[in-house]
Amino acid sequence: QVQLVESGGGLVQAGDSLRLSCAASGRPFTGYAFGWFRQAPGKEREFVAGISGSGEYKYYADSVKGRVAISRDNVNYMVYLQMNTLKPEDAAVYYCGARQGYHSRYDALSAASRYDYWGQGTQVTVSS
Repeated sequence: QVQLVESGGGLVQAGDSLRLSCAASGRPFTGYAFGWFRQAPGKEREFVAGISGSGEYKYYADSVKGRVAISRDNVNYMVYLQMNTLKPEDAAVYYCGARQGYHSRYDALSAASRYDYWGQGTQVTVSS
């Protein structure tokens, strides 16, 4: 069983930056790939970024590419999402997901249905 706890969300203005954090309890930590997804009211959960167990492979949704960076700290069991130049359309609840196994392909990391564990989410609100 893996527990994920997200933090770092909040209310920001367009153009600001935020760093979301996800604390994970799963061991071995490198045996899990992680992803960040978001869900706005009335919309489906959508992929934002994914990272493989080693951290070597990273993928981003086209809508955030160039503005967002995913990273992981395999010593402290943390996953991060640095978001820059935030836009009002980035507003959503952001979820951290964990998928057990050694996955490195885009299709393995970008599909929410393939994730085994989820956190409770952290709200990001962007004012224009």
